[in-house]
Amino acid sequence: MEQKEYTGKTVSDAITNALIELETTSDKINYEVITEGSKGVFGIGSKPAKVKVWFKEETKKSIEEIADEFLQKIFNAMDIKAQVNVSVNGENVNIDIAGEDMGILIGKRGQTLDSLQYLVSLVINKYSDSYMRVKVDTENYRERRKATLENLAKNIAFKVKRTKRSVSLEPMNPFERRIIHSALQNDRYVTTKSEGEEPYRHVVVMLKKN
Repeated sequence: MEQKEYTGKTVSDAITNALIELETTSDKINYEVITEGSKGVFGIGSKPAKVKVWFKEETKKSIEEIADEFLQKIFNAMDIKAQVNVSVNGENVNIDIAGEDMGILIGKRGQTLDSLQYLVSLVINKYSDSYMRVKVDTENYRERRKATLENLAKNIAFKVKRTKRSVSLEPMNPFERRIIHSALQNDRYVTTKSEGEEPYRHVVVMLKKN
């Protein structure tokens, strides 16, 4: 790490001059005193103080630390006490939140949880060298929602086969739309497609064309 020397009437002055030139604060530097400096006699023979200054090495925080610190700030603002468990597997980050009354964090159809997931993903990927896929869950909501949507897909498929009319589902996020598509991709009689623009994009279930 680059080191530079600075001078001043005193050691304190030399350090101040370094901070001004480097445009930083004292907590971000290390320094070594080369000479204390001397006043001399009646100003004759005086010598300036000299210090060697360099920046401290910043300790890079782990993904686990970044996610936990960010979420705890949000929880503190919401006056929620919760524990955050972060696991990293390759480029996948799974975050499980545990605490009382987690329904607040889930929100209507998981919208609050989706928002948290989006924000945490932004923060993690800001500091990550490669793109990380982030999943945030609590009380196993994602799996429960997946099971609900798969059941919905089968019921809608049955209705389409019976009535021979297409059915448009409510707007869903990309994750939920993929569940519907996946649940019916091997159905012999119906097919699916997404229509509309976000946040109103939705799945349409229709009969396959012969």
